[in-house]
Amino acid sequence: MIAIILAGGFARRLLPLTLDTPKCLLPVGGKPVIDHVLECVSSSSEVMSKFVVLTNSRFEARFQTWASEKDLHNIEVVSDGSSNENEKPGAVGALALIAPKIDQDFFVIAGDCTYPDEIDGLLEYFHGAGSAVIGLYHAKNANQVRRGSVVKMKGNVITDFVEKPENPASDLVGAVVYAFPQGIKKKLVEYCRLQLSRDEPGRFIEWLCKKETVYGYVFNGVVSDIGTVEAYEHSNKGSERTQA
Repeated sequence: MIAIILAGGFARRLLPLTLDTPKCLLPVGGKPVIDHVLECVSSSSEVMSKFVVLTNSRFEARFQTWASEKDLHNIEVVSDGSSNENEKPGAVGALALIAPKIDQDFFVIAGDCTYPDEIDGLLEYFHGAGSAVIGLYHAKNANQVRRGSVVKMKGNVITDFVEKPENPASDLVGAVVYAFPQGIKKKLVEYCRLQLSRDEPGRFIEWLCKKETVYGYVFNGVVSDIGTVEAYEHSNKGSERTQA
């Protein structure tokens, strides 16, 4: 299985913090947030054949430097070719660009969040399901749902997935944590050919759930993003309390 870490955003909402530093390399708890992601995935029993950090050309060199300092030999930094917000293909578009190189099942995770240590359970469920599995969690407040996606399930099958809902009907939120069979790469290409929204990966999941069976795996813990200055400061304070 290949692990793909999404790190292609320009993070305008975090300016000036992200003027010269990509969001995923901002420190949380004394180390870049992407380190937390890498450690979370690496600590699972699933042996990843490769870690692909999918970024943009503006920050590619920064991630290359970061990767060179890791002990892992199987980290590959790939640029989507964009140097600014207007050029970026979006997370889904970037995944579609590298789809021809995906030759096995793949695991996709956002590089700007911290996650509960439950990746193992999701991957184990994926191997038994034989279909796409999406990580889910119960939001702490309505704002978390509005910034993400609201999910409904029947059993473990996702029956409704709405990105950026105006009136959330559930507190169950979709995280950008996806385990995909290799064949999903064709769906990524098909989705992009339809000229649908490519920026938010949840839009692709919303579409995919209408095409085939997609399962949800509910984490006991909460996923925390650093998409705004307030959220970033909150994550850092939370890390300080944990370390204390």
